[in-house]
Amino acid sequence: MEERGIPNWTAVAQNQTLVTEFILVGLSNDPETQLILFVVFLVLYVLTLAGNFLIVVTIVHDRALHTPMYFFLSNLSFIDICHSTVTVPKMLADFLSPEKTISYGGCVAQMFFLHLFACTEIFLLTVMAYDRYVAICNPMHYLTVMSHKVCLLLAGTIWLGGTVHSLALIGMTIKLPYCGPQEVDNFFCDVPPVIKLACTDTYIIEILIVSNSGLISVVCFVVLVVSYSVILVSLRNRFAEGRRKALSTCAAHLTVVTLFLGHCIFIYSRPSISFKEDKVVSVFFTAVTPLLNPIIYTLRNEDMKRALNKLVGRKVSMEKK
Repeated sequence: MEERGIPNWTAVAQNQTLVTEFILVGLSNDPETQLILFVVFLVLYVLTLAGNFLIVVTIVHDRALHTPMYFFLSNLSFIDICHSTVTVPKMLADFLSPEKTISYGGCVAQMFFLHLFACTEIFLLTVMAYDRYVAICNPMHYLTVMSHKVCLLLAGTIWLGGTVHSLALIGMTIKLPYCGPQEVDNFFCDVPPVIKLACTDTYIIEILIVSNSGLISVVCFVVLVVSYSVILVSLRNRFAEGRRKALSTCAAHLTVVTLFLGHCIFIYSRPSISFKEDKVVSVFFTAVTPLLNPIIYTLRNEDMKRALNKLVGRKVSMEKK
């Protein structure tokens, strides 16, 4: 009687991972539309890099801005530069290429860095809300609570948290077998559309993603809303000038929080079901929001406008000499 071997399902899964590259569906297949989109997103990307880089340089050069709030703002600008660079250059190249492919390794790397910078930014926005809470509700002890050492510790913690989150998410994704199809229904690799291509049941993974990314987004959003609500209540007893400045700062933070976390909640707080709005939301998440951050923080912030004028004036005077 012939002996039957027990199948090794791990080996089977590994043998099924035959996909070496993915095809990005993109935003459009029409050549003329792609050319228009290329110009639009190229302008947006250049402005994103220039705007956020200018904020970092301004904060570094102006000693008056060497405060916890602007330390975290410079971190936010740096993250926005990295965040947009993960997806936009590849999208621009694909607009001009007939073959919109990305290698398996490139796809994994794109997902890792996308979630690293996105999660780090979520944690950073939460820390920035705490910074404003301490500054407005406990101003006498602000510099003690938010000391330079504490700021560095918080910055290191949020980067560590983003790294752990991204590693956990990518670890679950790469364990799945991919044996076709290859079309990712987006213009970049993200976990929800990629795991849909796995040739196995992904229900458990989808639940874990929702409980990971979705829960982080929702919890941080609730914490942020509660924090700013407490801040707004405490502003009722402030003088008009101080209240106006604090409200302006909080309004800028809330705008950024709503734009950024709105995408995260919309995409990651549900199973991997595709909606027509997904690509539009993803465009705002990767290409538009990183540009809006410097605009929001500079146009609504008198200190930043003063520092920018000072920096530009210094460069003009140096050129004249």
